[in-house]
Amino acid sequence: MEGELHTRKENIMSNYAWVLEVRPGYEDEYKKRHDEIWPEMVQMLSDAGLRNYNIFRHGLTLFGYFETDDLQKSIDYIVKSEVNKKWGNYMSDILKAEIDPKTNFPYLLPIQMHLD
Repeated sequence: MEGELHTRKENIMSNYAWVLEVRPGYEDEYKKRHDEIWPEMVQMLSDAGLRNYNIFRHGLTLFGYFETDDLQKSIDYIVKSEVNKKWGNYMSDILKAEIDPKTNFPYLLPIQMHLD
């Protein structure tokens, strides 16, 4: 039983989410840019250890969800990536992003509930 709880806890800790905003009037452009995401950006995210990465939109609010086995390693890889810097510049005119100054990554949301 104790091992089961440990495994469940590890599974919970591999799930992460963030919230950003699309600037008003840029909803379609945001979708278009992600429909045409650069292959090198996709590869970089995969190389960073992200998997099951999804972004949902409700109004102007974007909700990103991803999984990784080593959050710090993934963040370090992403923020040091040249393609991520280019993507960030490319998207900056249509996004409002609150970035955690400690990580240089969007603030992550605390998990409130998990169900397998």
